Amino acid sequence: MNKNLFITIVVPFFNEESGIAMFYRALNEELSKNSHYKFEVICIDDGSSDNTLEILVELSKIDSRVRVIEFSRNFGKEAALSAGLDLSLGDAVIPMDADLQDPPSLISELINTWVTSNPDVVLARRIDRSSDTFSKRLSASLFYDAHNWVSQIKLPANVGDCRLMNRQVVEALKLLPEKQRFMKGLFAWVGFKTITINYVRDKRYEGKSKFSFWRLWNFALEGFTSFSTWPLRVWTYAGMLGALISMCYGLIIIFRTLINGNDVPGYASILVSILFFGSLQLIGLGVLGEYVGRIYMESKKRPTYLIRKTH
Repeated sequence: MNKNLFITIVVPFFNEESGIAMFYRALNEELSKNSHYKFEVICIDDGSSDNTLEILVELSKIDSRVRVIEFSRNFGKEAALSAGLDLSLGDAVIPMDADLQDPPSLISELINTWVTSNPDVVLARRIDRSSDTFSKRLSASLFYDAHNWVSQIKLPANVGDCRLMNRQVVEALKLLPEKQRFMKGLFAWVGFKTITINYVRDKRYEGKSKFSFWRLWNFALEGFTSFSTWPLRVWTYAGMLGALISMCYGLIIIFRTLINGNDVPGYASILVSILFFGSLQLIGLGVLGEYVGRIYMESKKRPTYLIRKTH
């Protein structure tokens, strides 16, 4: 066993004041079991509006392992994870949430698997999500299936952000320059030798999820547009199909006119056709706009996050 290993734990926080004490107790208990390793805990306050920052700063004063990174405003969880990776010093990095659904007890198993099997990445896969609502489980399943169908980069199903990555993987992730970041996709894109362990997902002990349906929808859209051009390509085929249908319908009208004489089409069929193809065009423009918007945001070259202060 290498007792000189240095492990970084990265934890984003956003309005988590009610659960910080419970999370810290569970984390500290787990780190104490692995006292033969050296740890640092990077807590990123993502522009919290409650007392999250103040509580984290107090923790950093009593525990030298805790570093608090204060963002200048709310930049989102993906930016917080990126900051944690950028500032990490450990031989391996373990990102995890503060809601205890990914229990700190995973840390020992992740490290032991890494030490004994020597992979570059150890994934934590949820084999039991009964603590989640039915709608959340269904939407997650649909997202993974749809994403892996349209994208060449396959996301491992039921794997969140909690994982162990060695220094080589972390440095590879730091090389990726994009500002609109979908971290699950970036984790999968870099590849490397990977081993998966299973765990049961716990319920959230305090607070409530910050991801509403609308935010989850936008998050899924970010995933699709980040790693696949299929949404653009499908409209090429839709246009070709529409043109083929229109040509066939035109030929039918021509032959019917030649046989039966002058044919006066009905206004209803014209209206339906105009509305149908007009709607297709608007949807196609919307999809194109998503990609143009991403190009626009990337062209600004703004930083992913801004740090106000380090505690």
